[in-house]
Amino acid sequence: MSLLLDTHIVLWWLADDPTLADDVKERLDQEADIYISSATVWEVAIKHALGKLEPPELPEQVRDSGFQLLNITAEHGIAAGRLPMHHRDPFDRMLIAQAQLEGLTLVTRDAHIPKYDVDVLPV
Repeated sequence: MSLLLDTHIVLWWLADDPTLADDVKERLDQEADIYISSATVWEVAIKHALGKLEPPELPEQVRDSGFQLLNITAEHGIAAGRLPMHHRDPFDRMLIAQAQLEGLTLVTRDAHIPKYDVDVLPV
């Protein structure tokens, strides 16, 4: 199963946060078919600029985490814009659209995301 990581999952993994279960950490450490979205790097950069995240190099750490980077396409943008309005967060909507179009399972703790027609690995 190919995975797309929600932003909080990447941040927990980078910080070795105990919120992320050991079996999920192990899977992220060992599997090769794991993606992060360009939207995640963008979201982290914005939250850092707003003073919500530290350290200053966090956006680069996310980018360089070793996971495969999934760039945003026009098709992803169209699909994200056409999703039902269960969730208004534009970053999450992009992740949902990317997971749908690319056949990825979204790893998240966000309770709104399973309302969409998307495969989810809850943590």
